[in-house]
Amino acid sequence: MDEITFRSDTVLSDVHLYTPNQRRLMVRLNGMGQPVFLSQFKLLWDRDSQTDSGAEGSDHTEGTPPAGTVCSHVGASLQAGADTTTPEGLAAQLDEDGDLDVVRRPRAASASEPPGPPRDKVHPMILTQEEDDILEDEAPENSPYNVIKIEHTMATPLEDVGKQVWRGALLLADYILFQRDLFQGRTVLELGAGTGLASIIAATVAQTVYCTDVGTDLLAMCQRNIALNSHLLASGGGVVKVKELDWLRDNLCTDPEAPFSWSEEDISHLYGNTTILLAAEVFYDDDLTDAVFKTLSRLAHKLKNACTAILSVEKRLNFTLRHLDVTCEAYDHFRAWLRRLEGLAGGRLRFAVEPVDASFPQLLVYERIQQLELWKIFVEPVTEPIVSVDTASRLFS
Repeated sequence: MDEITFRSDTVLSDVHLYTPNQRRLMVRLNGMGQPVFLSQFKLLWDRDSQTDSGAEGSDHTEGTPPAGTVCSHVGASLQAGADTTTPEGLAAQLDEDGDLDVVRRPRAASASEPPGPPRDKVHPMILTQEEDDILEDEAPENSPYNVIKIEHTMATPLEDVGKQVWRGALLLADYILFQRDLFQGRTVLELGAGTGLASIIAATVAQTVYCTDVGTDLLAMCQRNIALNSHLLASGGGVVKVKELDWLRDNLCTDPEAPFSWSEEDISHLYGNTTILLAAEVFYDDDLTDAVFKTLSRLAHKLKNACTAILSVEKRLNFTLRHLDVTCEAYDHFRAWLRRLEGLAGGRLRFAVEPVDASFPQLLVYERIQQLELWKIFVEPVTEPIVSVDTASRLFS
């Protein structure tokens, strides 16, 4: 089968699957006793010029490759030894049958590679859960501006997948970096932020980002990742606020005793200024998909401004006994909701849906497969609604 097949018990993070040569450091155990790893992602951007450096003639800082250039640790190793030639290597070599004899070149050691065991093996070091310091000599403020650090788990139960890094979040982060002007100075709300990667990227240009999810342990991981990447947010002045937002509840949590609750000031600012909503890889379960779209509608009715929702989804294939075939039921349910929004008539909001061409430059290193998609939902107020707000709201029940 040419397509990638995912099952309901798939637990390996895409970070683990598609960067197998990256050495990772296990920094702690989370509240559930799962090992937490620290991964570094290289941003292929030019922070000084703030332009698409994939164009010819654009300048970029020393040591930072132009944006749009896909690089990897393996590729860097090969390039490091590209100039090393021998007299025998100047001509093609043939074996005794006359076939081309390709000699595998030994991997050259990179100067930036840390001394010690090979990178393709994980050598964990576990700190106590209460440990506050990161097991690195480099402070966040001294970190390079082309590196984002994310704490995440490698494997979790299905109900705890927010602690992994998925390709949909990386695709959404790519789009934010590509469309920086769209996010410049805006207030952004991310639903189901997981590790907070997309929220952190958005905050490099946005004014305020509300990074939301459920679960104290997961939200604490988001808060820790934001602290790890304060070097990316400092110059842009962006602020990331980690808050709890439960899609199964109609109201935001305002209990001052609850961690990550909302203040009245935050709620007023959220409804009065938000113009962009984000969601990545939250459409893998039909019930959750229903809850996400109902939450989007509920929030859109409370926002004072027109808004744009940008959704990232991966079309996952599963073999089902009901169909005796490979199907994409979760994706089909997601698309059905998009058609439902477009078909809404009446109410005080109009929804327009369009796909996003995913051919924009790749500014993070990951495997951008064909099954990854981005969708935009434009939400605009209608001057004279045909039906009441209550009637329109019942269409989502």
